[in-house]
Amino acid sequence: MTERATEPATPPATPPTTGDTTGAPTGDPTGRPTDPHGAPSDRQVGQEAGPRQANASALLGEAMTKSGLLWIEVSDDRTWPAWHVWDDGAALVVSGPGEQPLPWLPKEVRVILRSKDTGGRLLTVRAHVHVLEPGTPEWQRATELLRASRLNAVDDSVTRWAAECTVTALVPFDSPLESPGAYAAHDHREPPARTAATTTSWRPWHWGGRGEEKAERKRLRDEQKAARQAAKERAKLRKKRQRRGGRRRAR
Repeated sequence: MTERATEPATPPATPPTTGDTTGAPTGDPTGRPTDPHGAPSDRQVGQEAGPRQANASALLGEAMTKSGLLWIEVSDDRTWPAWHVWDDGAALVVSGPGEQPLPWLPKEVRVILRSKDTGGRLLTVRAHVHVLEPGTPEWQRATELLRASRLNAVDDSVTRWAAECTVTALVPFDSPLESPGAYAAHDHREPPARTAATTTSWRPWHWGGRGEEKAERKRLRDEQKAARQAAKERAKLRKKRQRRGGRRRAR
């Protein structure tokens, strides 16, 4: 790839604490060594940032490899789902005729990754967009990996991709914008994307009818059954009254 994922940026240091009036070094409440101004030392901050960076990188790699689906958030556009292959710090995506639809991507996008266990949002990262040129070593490697991961790949997939499709590498960089324990307050719900698909003109035939048709037939049957039951009850009452009237006349 032309660019590989970089390590997340080092988090800012803890704000300096107030020192005493003598100018003597003050201790941090957590027990960390501090400089004469009361701030934790750069060495200590670097030691604490290292595990966080490693954890973020490990979570990113795990999310990319366990799930073959990610969402690409494009500015002034909707969020697009995309099938991808993760390779050495880059998510490889193919789009175009006969493949998944994607708009022309800007130089930087947001990539949303899901949890394989729950299907919910796991990470949101920024990523650089690199369009791979056919014939280059990067393009050759990307298409080999994409074709190997494609369940319904055909023999001429690579040739068709070179002629008609676009192979893109999404390279995450910087620390995640959203991660476990640090999600945005809003729920990210969006209306369904508009498509040309419709069934208003013709609907396929279903054995036994569709759900609403079955419900309507059941409603009619229940009404007819209730009407018959009411008619039987009325007939019983008429016969009972007739028997009582006959006994009274006989007396």
